[in-house]
Amino acid sequence: MSGSIANVTDATFDTEVLQSATPVLVDYWAEWCAPCKRMLPTLEEAATEYAGRVKFAKLDIQENAETPAKFAIRNIPTLMLFRNGAVEAVMFGAKTKAELNAFLDANLK
Repeated sequence: MSGSIANVTDATFDTEVLQSATPVLVDYWAEWCAPCKRMLPTLEEAATEYAGRVKFAKLDIQENAETPAKFAIRNIPTLMLFRNGAVEAVMFGAKTKAELNAFLDANLK
């Protein structure tokens, strides 16, 4: 996994995501999820392109059940953009680079 995408857990979620001064895009995923794996290169590329503007994080729903339940995650991959400790926007399913960039650009204004 790329060093530009942080792994967050139930224990680190508040500090890494909710208390972040920078907007955070959280990817809820699981090791067995094929669409999640297909999305990884797109996320890594975006993490490089948006460095300094958006922090990218991944949360494995198999190893961390508390946070996905708190945010009603029902399907994966789910991408959730947090700003100032609150959910700013949500996107469901694997997306293309263009779709991900459009989502970020629209919500970072």
